[in-house]
Amino acid sequence: MSETIVKEQTYNAPVERVWKAITDKDQMKQWYFDLAEFRPEVGFEFEFLGKGHKGESYLHKCKIVEVIPLKKLKHTWTYENYEGVSYVTFELLADGDQTTVRLTHEGLESFPQDNPDFAVESFNGGWTQLISTLLKDFVEKG
Repeated sequence: MSETIVKEQTYNAPVERVWKAITDKDQMKQWYFDLAEFRPEVGFEFEFLGKGHKGESYLHKCKIVEVIPLKKLKHTWTYENYEGVSYVTFELLADGDQTTVRLTHEGLESFPQDNPDFAVESFNGGWTQLISTLLKDFVEKG
């Protein structure tokens, strides 16, 4: 069974501001994760630490697979020492001074199903907070 999360949020911010927020490591640190390095280039690999429900650390390992400036950013999402590969896609739809972001996270069923940190509900809650609150506040309050 395929597990996919899709989140859509419209921001009162131009597409250039939203694109920079999802591709500039200094801006990403303020709403997303603290990345040592990040470049929106196909083939670029990056990693970051994230916490599980009980405080466990998970090393996320990602690789950029598609970039269309101001429109689309897609990367793999895997975990060190765990099986499974998923894909995260940010699609930006500009409409004047507003931008809609459609985030899709697919392939969640490939992660170990006996770990609650890899449950669809866990990802759903995390993406809701990131897209609907943290990124929204960051790009709208600038």
